[in-house]
Amino acid sequence: MKALAVAVVALAAFLALGFAVVRGGEPGALIGWEVVLANHGALIAWWLTWACYPQLLGPLAIALLIVAWRVPSWRARIVFSIIMLVLCWQGADLFQHFFMRPRRLDWIVRREAAFSYPSSHAAIVTGFYLLWARMIAVSDLPRAVRATLPALLAALAAAVCWSRLALGAHYLTDLAGGALLAIAIVSVALAAYPLKGFVRPAGV
Repeated sequence: MKALAVAVVALAAFLALGFAVVRGGEPGALIGWEVVLANHGALIAWWLTWACYPQLLGPLAIALLIVAWRVPSWRARIVFSIIMLVLCWQGADLFQHFFMRPRRLDWIVRREAAFSYPSSHAAIVTGFYLLWARMIAVSDLPRAVRATLPALLAALAAAVCWSRLALGAHYLTDLAGGALLAIAIVSVALAAYPLKGFVRPAGV
């Protein structure tokens, strides 16, 4: 029930934010921050943004499936994470066509052809990379791994979101919308299929 409640709240916030920015535009208080962040560290931002492109995610998913085949204890978590990756990715794409918010005009490096809200990058880093950070943090892996890898994944997620602003590809509200959508999707999935690897085992 808790996961379902989180899903309802996240989805409501996602829809409310989407309708608000489509009708009223980006809040003025955020535009100044977005302008300042744009076109800083563009080369680094361009490499970071590839963390959510098929060219990297495809091989990563294949590698995870190989691990799932070899390590049965992680099979359910790996399959769950790949399903979440696909659902968050495609869900963001679906809602981009629903809201049809135009992209920013101050784009850097490459113009994105898709619509702006929600950010698929934010949805993927929340529903895949941060999901993995959570699953590793509550696993029975060595303490050093449980402390280090989640922090690195969280840093990667934050860096990817920064890269979308540095490249002028998204507004801050797009990133918030992508994260909210991913939270809603993962929460619905957890309500339907309570994943054992998402909570800390007794004694850990």
